[in-house]
Amino acid sequence: MTVLPSSSITPTSRALILDRVRAEGPVSRVQLAERTGLTQASISNLVRALLSEGLLMETGERTFTGAKGKPRVLLGLNPRARCSVGVQLGADWIVILVTDAAGSVLARTRIRGARSRNPQEVVQDVAGHVDVLLGVADQERNIVSGIGLVAPGALDLDAGSILSSPSMPLWEGFPVREAMSEAASLPTLLDNVATAAAMGDFWSGAIPDATAHCTVYMGASISAGLLISGSLYRGASSNAGPLGSVRFRGDRRSGLTLDEVAGPRAVAERAWAAMSAGKTTMVRLSSDKDPFRDFALIATAAVHGDPLSAALIKESAEYVADAVLALVNILDLDSVTFAGPSFTTAGSLYLPVVEQRLREEAFASLKHSVTVRLATQVTDAASVGAAALMLQQSINQPAANLSGQYN
Repeated sequence: MTVLPSSSITPTSRALILDRVRAEGPVSRVQLAERTGLTQASISNLVRALLSEGLLMETGERTFTGAKGKPRVLLGLNPRARCSVGVQLGADWIVILVTDAAGSVLARTRIRGARSRNPQEVVQDVAGHVDVLLGVADQERNIVSGIGLVAPGALDLDAGSILSSPSMPLWEGFPVREAMSEAASLPTLLDNVATAAAMGDFWSGAIPDATAHCTVYMGASISAGLLISGSLYRGASSNAGPLGSVRFRGDRRSGLTLDEVAGPRAVAERAWAAMSAGKTTMVRLSSDKDPFRDFALIATAAVHGDPLSAALIKESAEYVADAVLALVNILDLDSVTFAGPSFTTAGSLYLPVVEQRLREEAFASLKHSVTVRLATQVTDAASVGAAALMLQQSINQPAANLSGQYN
């Protein structure tokens, strides 16, 4: 087995070619040279190697350059050449899925979360489900890139562990990357959920024209993943983007964080308080006051026109818009995507609030607009992105070497 290091995933020439083919569809060698800036000789050598490994294939299509020009053979991605596993470790739910080389989900399951469970038992449980899903997806282990594992909280990617996680305190300091690699006998990398969600957006081809992109991810907390010119921005320790910890009002001691004014728990707490004060609403909250289940119920009621629920979501969205506006202005972003389980129902209510704020107040609005959208796979963006990160890491290695990594 292999435990992968925490070094930043920098696009190599191999990965660059595969990214262009994946994003643009069938392209010729000449077009690849134009898109990547690589020489024709380099393109020829790289394409030859990728064809021999089965990662690329000639589609059989031709494009003509003129009456006397030789038709150019078009190249496409071979989605069956490799597959990858994505695991989204969460307090309430764990999502496990298998994707092909194009990012299409081949098999998926969701199991009970990791909040109060023994970490080693959870890892063994996940490893068992990985085996089952690979069988369901009919994928042989010799083409499996490995497991991309994403987790909430502050991470130590060098150690492969979670430094701190308010929603999963039992996991703090646990060597989750090594444990997962050992249990599943597969190479494993660890990353944070927002970074993976941003990569999921990129891998899906939903943001091909974005120069500076942010994926706002909301599960139990709110965070941001950043892509600048197609490359992930990670920060000094790969812990960039904890929007939920930004303070909004007062000083360090009395101020409230974005999570505390806009996160699912904050919305649920305001709903409980309003109902205790006699406010009428169509929503029926959970008997055990589960904040994340209640947030989903409030979002559903808001979509159906319940005034109290709509007002609660609107208040949360205004705070989120404040944070997104700050990011857009500081980084001069031109693209923002919303992803994460808390946006599954509520995302359509947050988008217009954020769009309006950016139209009215974005610093560079006279120069360019900011595209705001929901992720292609809102709920599973982080797990799809985790699989993409693992697949991208493995692209640097010839396919013939994959099976040797598992020994």
